[in-house]
Amino acid sequence: MTNLIVLTQSGGFVDTITSVNNAVNTFVWTNLGLWLLIGAGIILTVATKFFQVVHIKEWWMNTIGGMFSKKSNARKNKEHGSVSQFQALCTALAATIGTGNIAGVASAIVVGGPGAVFWMWVAAFFGMMTNFSENVLGIYYRRKNSEGEWSGGAMYYLRDGLGHYKGCKYIGRILAALFSVFAVLASFGIGNMGQVNKIVINLDSAILKNVNLGYAFGEVKWTSIIIGVVLMILGGLIILGGLKRIASFAEKVVPFMAAAYILGCLVIIFAHITNIGACFAAIFKFAFGVKAVAGGAVGVTIKTVLTQGCKRGVFSNEAGLGSSVMVHSASNVREPVKQGMWGIFEVFADTMAVCTMTALVVLNSGKIDLETGAIAEGTNDATLVADAFGSVFGPFGQIFISIAILVFAFTTVVGWSHYGSKSFEYLFGVKAAKGYKVFFVLMIISGAVMTSSLAWDISDTFNGLMMIPNLIGVISLLPMVVKITSNYVRRKIKHEDIPPVLSFDSEIQQKHAEEIKQEFSENK
Repeated sequence: MTNLIVLTQSGGFVDTITSVNNAVNTFVWTNLGLWLLIGAGIILTVATKFFQVVHIKEWWMNTIGGMFSKKSNARKNKEHGSVSQFQALCTALAATIGTGNIAGVASAIVVGGPGAVFWMWVAAFFGMMTNFSENVLGIYYRRKNSEGEWSGGAMYYLRDGLGHYKGCKYIGRILAALFSVFAVLASFGIGNMGQVNKIVINLDSAILKNVNLGYAFGEVKWTSIIIGVVLMILGGLIILGGLKRIASFAEKVVPFMAAAYILGCLVIIFAHITNIGACFAAIFKFAFGVKAVAGGAVGVTIKTVLTQGCKRGVFSNEAGLGSSVMVHSASNVREPVKQGMWGIFEVFADTMAVCTMTALVVLNSGKIDLETGAIAEGTNDATLVADAFGSVFGPFGQIFISIAILVFAFTTVVGWSHYGSKSFEYLFGVKAAKGYKVFFVLMIISGAVMTSSLAWDISDTFNGLMMIPNLIGVISLLPMVVKITSNYVRRKIKHEDIPPVLSFDSEIQQKHAEEIKQEFSENK
């Protein structure tokens, strides 16, 4: 890591790497990725006949809405090598609810104006069915590894789904390998060092600004090293315990974390309740761009508004990247569509709930002119939410946001450790994945002492590169998604007596079909 720091300060070679990365990043995220994501979401929504709207009662009652019912199995799990449906959701949310929900939303509004929030909603609406489809395929194409744990994800439906098409055997395998490589590399950056670096910078500026222990070397402070060591120890205790420990941690922390943040946002929103109408009016008014006016608004094109909204929405909920499907595939559920419905709720909770709360807090911060869309001069998107909390709660508000970012970012590290581990397992086997976990934990300290954003920027590119093979797989397997979804609707909603479609593996298909039949008989 020290070599990286030295290189980033020397220019030359690193400048070239930065330039190349910026070009690739722009192509992946702006010129191709966003349109591919939105396009895929629209196609999947239309193909499944707007499942997220037509069957809203079904997916709501099969997820959070029915979780506290005595008949619900969402929190129950006795199966070896799996986690409960709720634990799978919490682990996925642990990885997705992060700094993007706070600083990311603020950045989208500062750069793209209030209208960016509208496109964030649009991306989430269609992203619900992208996430749904990923999870359906994840459950359908999963299998047990040598230790009896479920393994699933884009790499498996690319290899065994797309690869099963005539003439696509090697294409499927190549795309599966590429996805896994990109996921492993992204896990060290966005899923590890980048998050830890945000934690250190945030704590240093908000809570430890008056603590001076000196510098260990170069620009690296002793406080940064101490924070890194503490996070590394905590991360090791959770991550090295395997998925069950990660899921148990996520199940306890994520609901409390999200509820506390949303409650804080609601207090601020109610404190400015008379502005709520104006906030929503500004969102829709500026959704198609902001023209320069006498009031001082800076011209923002529709492309900028749309790009910022969609990009930040995807950054936040990760629908289409193929990441969260790796933990959803470890659920003890037998019906692919049931886990798909948890995917719909995941996007709803992350973007429609948490990100919308953040957006309303930002729009009520006093730094955005709701009439003209102008951003106050000198506005810092990195501290905008903290400033808004501080204006209502005083110094405690800024400390609360600092702690929220710490918890959000740390849970992202924990969640992404599983994604990287499963991708590494696909490439090199179960035993090698254990070594990956150890290395992943050790790399936490690197994030704490990192003084350059280059590693973060490169990993952001790899994060975007994941979605290309993943979406190729999801779109190419659209007929299978439709078949599985239609089968579920006919059996569970229309009550037709037809055989279930549960797994590509005949043994798993037969076993799960018998278990479902037995449960039906017992509940009669």
